[in-house]
Amino acid sequence: MSESRTPAQIEADIVRRREQLAVTLDEIGIRMHPKTIIGDAKAKVASTVDQTAGRAFVAVNRAVSDVKARFTHEDGAPRLERVVPVALVAVAVIGLLARSSRKGRR
Repeated sequence: MSESRTPAQIEADIVRRREQLAVTLDEIGIRMHPKTIIGDAKAKVASTVDQTAGRAFVAVNRAVSDVKARFTHEDGAPRLERVVPVALVAVAVIGLLARSSRKGRR
């Protein structure tokens, strides 16, 4: 079943395919241009950084909420049975650091 086409039809088909190839080559040229490649790489890095920063923010927020829940009651009042020992340890550590700092200067 061969199709008989006229020379004008064949010529029109060749012109159409040339135009399609030209568009395809233009698209390839744009994709392979160094500025396009660099822009794509920058966008990918920025996206990765944004995702990482977002995950870090969520993790820190969760940790802060967990610590806050351990040191406060549900109504927001401090749990003195937990706050006081931590405060005493902090004061002791600061005192030891200050004392060792003074000894180093003598």
